[in-house]
Amino acid sequence: MMAQSDLVVVGIDVAKDKVDAYIRPLSAGRTFPNSSVGQRQLTAWLRRHKVAKAVMEASGGYERNWAKVLRPVGIEVRIVDPKRVRSFARSAGRLAKNDTIDAAMIAWFAETFDQAPHQVHDAAREQLAQMVNARQGLLDLQTALQNRDEHSEVSAVQKMHARLLKKIASEVLRLEAAIGVLIKTTKCFAELAEIIASVPGLGEITSAGLIAAMPELGQVDNKVAAALLGVAPYDDDSGKRRGERQIKGGRRRVRNLFYMACLGAATRHNPVLKAFYRRLIAKGKEPKVALVACMRKLIVILNTMIARRQKWDASLYPLS
Repeated sequence: MMAQSDLVVVGIDVAKDKVDAYIRPLSAGRTFPNSSVGQRQLTAWLRRHKVAKAVMEASGGYERNWAKVLRPVGIEVRIVDPKRVRSFARSAGRLAKNDTIDAAMIAWFAETFDQAPHQVHDAAREQLAQMVNARQGLLDLQTALQNRDEHSEVSAVQKMHARLLKKIASEVLRLEAAIGVLIKTTKCFAELAEIIASVPGLGEITSAGLIAAMPELGQVDNKVAAALLGVAPYDDDSGKRRGERQIKGGRRRVRNLFYMACLGAATRHNPVLKAFYRRLIAKGKEPKVALVACMRKLIVILNTMIARRQKWDASLYPLS
């Protein structure tokens, strides 16, 4: 969607040691050190040029400190997906890449598209997201160690893996407890978690993941909710050819989490979803295709439940 705004926008490319900033309407670019001095210099420069919105790519966490500096001085901050910016650059024929060019492309991208209209900074949600992501990182490490242990015949290595796995399991439990406390002590999170966890098959961790990664739930239409999760089917047609519809994009981490929750719900814990899944299998759908359809149905139902502030009621959401 083309942005209909007269706001002055800056694109900021964040690195470990410096940031490059580019104000597209003014064709003005500068480099600042990634330090307290650089933060003051950048803030003064942006205020001098009456910049109202700053757009940065997600860059492994380096962008967070700059966001915390800019928001208090009245500059709206948006964090965007680097892949979208790079795809935008390629579509415009801009193949060259360096930090200054990246900052200019981010500004152009932000100027062209009205990115994430419901993206509002929430410090508690950011904290929850980091905790949820850290837990998943520990689980990924746990899986990697278990896979390595299968191929190790050295006793000392096996014992080391066992110690590490025990420590990882302990830290996962600590994080889960902390996640639970944060949700219970944050009123809006507690209300959302109560609604989400009322769905048979969806537990506390799934609730936490959805709250952290999909703040738009209950505020967007059902098609957008499915697209944000990455379970919306897209056509692949050209002329008389009718290609197979495929899912694309979306938020990978929360989709993976939701996939595992739906797998349990559709095969064991949720009678309504289980019946829907079996009907799809009976019609000849592949198990994974049927499961993605269940994910799409369930995220739409959750979107409606949250919008209405209603708990799960199977009679209200028949799956045909």
